[in-house]
Amino acid sequence: MEVTRTKLGEADDFRIKQLKAQQMLKGDIEGEELQQYVEERLLVTRLENIQHWAQANACWPLTFGLACCAIEFINVVGSPRNDLARFGLEALRASPRQADMIVLSGRISIKMAPVIRRIYDQMLEPKWVVSMGACCSSGGMFNNYALVAGAHKFMPVDVYIPGCPPRPEALMYGIIKLQDKIKQNPGMGWRERYGAEGTEETA
Repeated sequence: MEVTRTKLGEADDFRIKQLKAQQMLKGDIEGEELQQYVEERLLVTRLENIQHWAQANACWPLTFGLACCAIEFINVVGSPRNDLARFGLEALRASPRQADMIVLSGRISIKMAPVIRRIYDQMLEPKWVVSMGACCSSGGMFNNYALVAGAHKFMPVDVYIPGCPPRPEALMYGIIKLQDKIKQNPGMGWRERYGAEGTEETA
């Protein structure tokens, strides 16, 4: 019975809002009532904040995977339960020249590190890096001579996501944290963010 009352209450509230909107369009609301109506629905912000919000919600990830964590990344991208489209990241790009975000998902071998760095250098500025999983972040359980002990050894990383492998929810949380970071200052390139001027690739 309470559920029915709640639904009826929501329906009544919606109907009241509808009628008020019609009155405002007709010009029947005036004075303090009109001012209150506008103040309840008006949002004031700066153009810069809107631009930052738009950039944070329009990242184009690179279709790139290294090992087992890539399966979790694919789950987040393609499954209906964990859909990246909610965050504005559904436009995956196969070319690094069209992408501005890379998710390093899996262990990084010493042979693979220069290839990843070359791909990263070809991406657009500003660009963002997510290190997904224990292997990519610190070497993980594969602590041997063949693997790089963390992607930060050869490229800047913006967000680390722990786990072996991290669940899709962890990746989504990391993406939300990256969006918060982008909203603060999206215009800075990584060299400016990390004080790494002079590290450009020359060959």
